[in-house]
Amino acid sequence: EVEKLAGEGMRVLALAQRELPASSKPPARERVESDLCFLGVIAMLDPPRPEVRDAVTACHAAGIRIIVITGDHPLTAAAIARQVGIGGDQPTAIDASTLDHTREQELAQLLSDGRELIFARAAPETKLHIAQALRAEGHTIAMTGDGVNDAPALRRADIGVAMGLSGTDVAREASTMVLTDDNFATIVVAVEAGRRVYENVRKFIVYIFAHATPECVPFLLFALGGGAIPLPLTVLQLLAFDVGTETLPSLALAREPAEPGLMQRAPRKHSEGVIRGPMLVRAWLFLGVMVAALSMGGFFYVLGQAGWHPGDPVGTGHPLHHAYLQATTMTFLGMIAGQIGTAFAVRTRRASLRSVGILSNRHLIFAIAAELLIAAVFVYAPPLQSLLGTAGLPARDLVLLVPYPLIVWGADELRRWLVRKNTQSAQYRQRMAGARG
Repeated sequence: EVEKLAGEGMRVLALAQRELPASSKPPARERVESDLCFLGVIAMLDPPRPEVRDAVTACHAAGIRIIVITGDHPLTAAAIARQVGIGGDQPTAIDASTLDHTREQELAQLLSDGRELIFARAAPETKLHIAQALRAEGHTIAMTGDGVNDAPALRRADIGVAMGLSGTDVAREASTMVLTDDNFATIVVAVEAGRRVYENVRKFIVYIFAHATPECVPFLLFALGGGAIPLPLTVLQLLAFDVGTETLPSLALAREPAEPGLMQRAPRKHSEGVIRGPMLVRAWLFLGVMVAALSMGGFFYVLGQAGWHPGDPVGTGHPLHHAYLQATTMTFLGMIAGQIGTAFAVRTRRASLRSVGILSNRHLIFAIAAELLIAAVFVYAPPLQSLLGTAGLPARDLVLLVPYPLIVWGADELRRWLVRKNTQSAQYRQRMAGARG
């Protein structure tokens, strides 16, 4: 009867009694808890919260492995795990009381095959041994707990998660994170929030690094030109670009919403740094090269329209000096226009911009509007014209800047589409190979 009730996910307690002789001093506990008369069993149902099953599904999609460690009966633990989708249709329940904790190799072998396991009738030290075994395998561990005896395991895990409502003060002090609602689904929300913040940091890095190429190319052309090409961008204009127009959009990227498919990616490795090679290639050799080519094209276009030829003097007092000021301004504004395209391009790493919504990040829209206003002040305010070496541009030159953001964003959108297509093709070939196998 106990096994039947436990198999239905109920917690079962056996009740028994014994009459003690009247005496001033009760017998020792070992003597009292013997020769009892069995009365019956009580079954209590403590069902999982409705949102837990969806949270478990989200964990599986995100590559998160769930291991249950409980003091319940193995059948009870297996039934509850089955209800929420842990361990599949036939979850593996292990009676932790039979494990020999002195044999670490035995526990490591159980955990090494990647299955989701249920450790039932577990003592507090079982959590600690499991945490140590998983860390030895190189896993990142989030361990939950609420009791005083859970503190060593919470401290040993990479992320200790304590219960805020039912947990003890010791458990909360030993943990990294406290669940104020004692809800497992909140852990999944925290994982998604953490991934979103981490991805936004990477978007910020790509956005900043992408402008290193267009900032360096003007000085390289000047140095390699041997005096035949004037400096396409002054130092003060470069500082105005870095400090005046780049700051607000980069800060707005921190408020970017989560990219679709974020919770379907496998967890990153411990050894993986924030900055990766593909990020640098995308920033320096793809986005940066495009912005540099566009800004330099605008520079030479304005000078060419004024009749400039390589080697012609453009210094103060020469006929081409005003055209040179307009040309450097064109470089400056071309970099800003490319900067806008880069900001929209880096909003997603693989998904299309339409999937997150072009206007979904209102902070970025306001930042770009402020960036354009600051650029107009730099170019058309007389005090700043003399300081930065800028000059007002005619309307025909300003019109040329309009497609710059679309070119940069469109090229990266095409690149991301090709990446998604290649990934889907690779996954299809892998499924076909598995089906044939």
